[in-house]
Amino acid sequence: MTKVLWAVLAITLTASLSFAGGLPSGTIYGNYVEARTADVYTGPCFANSEVGLTGQLAVMGWKVTKGSWNGVALDDLGVVGVIRASSTLGDVYHSAYPVKAVLIVDERANAEQRLALQSFAKHMSGDLLQDVVRVDYQAIDLSFANGNLHSMKATLTAGNLAKIETRALSENDQICHNEEVWYRPLTQVEHAMPAYALANSFQGQGLGEQWSSPGKRSAFLASFATPSE
Repeated sequence: MTKVLWAVLAITLTASLSFAGGLPSGTIYGNYVEARTADVYTGPCFANSEVGLTGQLAVMGWKVTKGSWNGVALDDLGVVGVIRASSTLGDVYHSAYPVKAVLIVDERANAEQRLALQSFAKHMSGDLLQDVVRVDYQAIDLSFANGNLHSMKATLTAGNLAKIETRALSENDQICHNEEVWYRPLTQVEHAMPAYALANSFQGQGLGEQWSSPGKRSAFLASFATPSE
């Protein structure tokens, strides 16, 4: 079995066990995808070459399958966070702070749901979305090929402002053949798998920077389940 498959299997098995007892009542759950401007599945030599130079930009998106937040039902709604950090996100030796963020909230949400989606995203991402400099409202969609998370083929769109598209990692994506999951997801997840980013872009305002960073082993696909507030 390849190292890519072993890495994916290890994360998947841990997540599956956490779901074995079933979801508790009062849980909000759904799907998640993120992509950064640095590889998350890589070898030490490539990871070290990116630290401090790239990886400070990221897009992260949630799609609620079922559940409520602060007593507000959020079924089938989405929210996207876009991050510009001061250094490489996930580097355990150097701080990535201060961090600026833009939130893109599902335009289908009513006023109460819009506030709940922002609160939910901030809770899930810890300090990464605490300094939000702009909030936009766009059509948000997060879908998987054949509706299957394990296809590893995901597409996240937030209007024309942000996009992630992924595919499964393959043997051909290994360069040094010593790759591993180098960084963890930026948010709380229950079931995460590294993936290849065919697209990772942000064309919005507020961060003083726009980007397109395709063709990197820089994405995670995941599911989430967390107690509702």
